[in-house]
Amino acid sequence: MTAPFSFDTLQEMAATGEIDTVLVALVDMQGRLMGKRFHVSNFLDHSVEETHCCNYLLATDLVMSTPDGYASTSWRTGYGDYVLRPDLSTLRLVPWLEKTVLVLGDVLDHHSHEPVPHSPREMLKRQIARLKDMGLEAMMATELEFFLFEGDYRTLQKDGYRNLVPLNGHNEDYNLFQTTKEEPILRPLRNALVEAGIPVENTKGEAELGQQELNIRYADALACADHHTIAKHATKEIAWAKGCSASFLPKWANDKVGSSSHVHMSLWQDGSPAFYDEGSELGMSELMQNFMAGLIRYAPDITYFLAPYVNSYKRFAKGTFAPTKTVWSVDNRTAGFRLCGDGTKGIRVECRIGGSDLNPYLAQAALLAAGIKGIEDGLDLDPPTKGDVYEDDTVTEIPRTLRAATQTLHDSAMLRAAMGDAVIDHYTRAAEWEQEEFDRVVTDWEIARGFERA
Repeated sequence: MTAPFSFDTLQEMAATGEIDTVLVALVDMQGRLMGKRFHVSNFLDHSVEETHCCNYLLATDLVMSTPDGYASTSWRTGYGDYVLRPDLSTLRLVPWLEKTVLVLGDVLDHHSHEPVPHSPREMLKRQIARLKDMGLEAMMATELEFFLFEGDYRTLQKDGYRNLVPLNGHNEDYNLFQTTKEEPILRPLRNALVEAGIPVENTKGEAELGQQELNIRYADALACADHHTIAKHATKEIAWAKGCSASFLPKWANDKVGSSSHVHMSLWQDGSPAFYDEGSELGMSELMQNFMAGLIRYAPDITYFLAPYVNSYKRFAKGTFAPTKTVWSVDNRTAGFRLCGDGTKGIRVECRIGGSDLNPYLAQAALLAAGIKGIEDGLDLDPPTKGDVYEDDTVTEIPRTLRAATQTLHDSAMLRAAMGDAVIDHYTRAAEWEQEEFDRVVTDWEIARGFERA
């Protein structure tokens, strides 16, 4: 596997003309790459130290509107600059673009040069630092589910995203013949990501028409989020280059199963799995039990970071493999949290709540904050739930709407202690704005239902 390469290698490749473009990117609130394309000569001479960007990039919505109500920036304060400092440890090839490399940057205050606390990458770094102070390291992996459609993005946009046609007309879960039809996209995707230093395990068909899953090998928490973000970006660009479209919208049709992004996590100490205890039931250490108890207790608090849009909540439905309850079970895909690898050193917990639209930095930061609180408070873990969790009316439900999740986010003392009031207020405002934008729109469903009959 080709690893992210060094600054010296970039200098050598620039001198020979093998590289002429450097993408310098930050990760925005929605988990997208935003930044600039530099000629490599300018990057090497100047911008390797820092560049600048408008501070509205961490206060916009999906369509790049500039909502009011943010304390960090506004029309009132004039929308100033942030400093974007390249993190050269993330430097890597972008094999699906010609002569191009990518580097992720840390977002800093323009005057103090201190990290911006509500920057997604910084939010995850702070939870990683909390674990480090406890002598622990988080290892994590994400699964990326998405749909492939006929037609490029511009063509579908001009048609109002109506009459969407999945690239495959069959349920293709694990079906090697059906997934051969998407290999013109998925094979270049796998190979390009590996060449970019992202440890891809596999792709597979999922349980709906045209639905795919991309699995990336586990890594330390920050690398995991970096890999996820770059892989999602690559999926869209490669699909577009092939005349198709990839969508990470969790629920694109009411009669189709939605797309998730499951997050696997474990903690390590001094190079050994801290979740594993050979002598305990299921192999779960006390530390793991405390961590999982924190996940379950605070799942309602962190749901916004796992499901950030109105559409996200359309995915939570019985019989769809998307969970509706905040409980855990042993290798049971109807629960919000699934114990995997029980009895082995690979023991871990999989959070199944997150949708394909999550920002991995925010989701992972929130999950770690909940688990850390469980460890700090020595929370006891209830016994696992068995059977069909959808039918269990005795356990706590996941917030079923963005409105409900916004309230649990705002009211979370745990998240405010872990991330700071300003950060939680910032993302509460993002959630409120998303709801406000939806509430003011008249939908096709309302018109079809009531135009004649109301």
